[in-house]
Amino acid sequence: MSARQDPIRVMVVDDHPMWRDAVARDLTESGFEVVATAGDGEQAVRRARAAAPDVLVLDLNLPAKPGVRVCKELVAANPALRVLVLSASGEHADVLEAVKSGATGYLLKSASTEELLDAVRRTAVGDPVFTPGLAGLVLGEYRRLAAEPAPASGPGADEPKAPRLTERETEVLRLVAKGLSYKQIAERLVISHRTVQNHVQNTLGKLQLHNRVELVRYAIQRGLDDD
Repeated sequence: MSARQDPIRVMVVDDHPMWRDAVARDLTESGFEVVATAGDGEQAVRRARAAAPDVLVLDLNLPAKPGVRVCKELVAANPALRVLVLSASGEHADVLEAVKSGATGYLLKSASTEELLDAVRRTAVGDPVFTPGLAGLVLGEYRRLAAEPAPASGPGADEPKAPRLTERETEVLRLVAKGLSYKQIAERLVISHRTVQNHVQNTLGKLQLHNRVELVRYAIQRGLDDD
């Protein structure tokens, strides 16, 4: 029996009707609740705000408004929203732009149906999902972002004293910074996937951060990714 009682609410955004309908059908047949679909960027933003999906399966190449803009606007309005980009492009620039706009994962359209279904499940619980070969690229971008100075909250703002994390929260944060998935962290520490999620959520709350990108940046800036 699944730990999650309610079906995962998914919205599918793609400008190709046949592809969009096929993805929505596969998701529905596998027990997901497809709460909305959209064929362009403006429609996607409007319908996502009304339907409140858990996961947005999003193509980048959209008319009216590009996918990265859609992602940025919706995640800014609702940081709990998980976005899985499903794109024909494996270009590094597209992947990095999607991650910086707030996407949780990035899957190529060449993925199998089973890979897509697994990716949506994992995205729903906040696990980053990337087509093989792209995860290393994304971690490298996290490191580059971490090397840049974070913007101060105001003129002459001093950095507040770092909140106190528990030993286990620090241990989980260290593994997140190394690029491990929640599943890999659970196996490494011999704890449940749910426990890893709870530690990450607690850490985000304590540090007043909003997503994994900010969390990894925080960890790398403090050298937690070093052995």
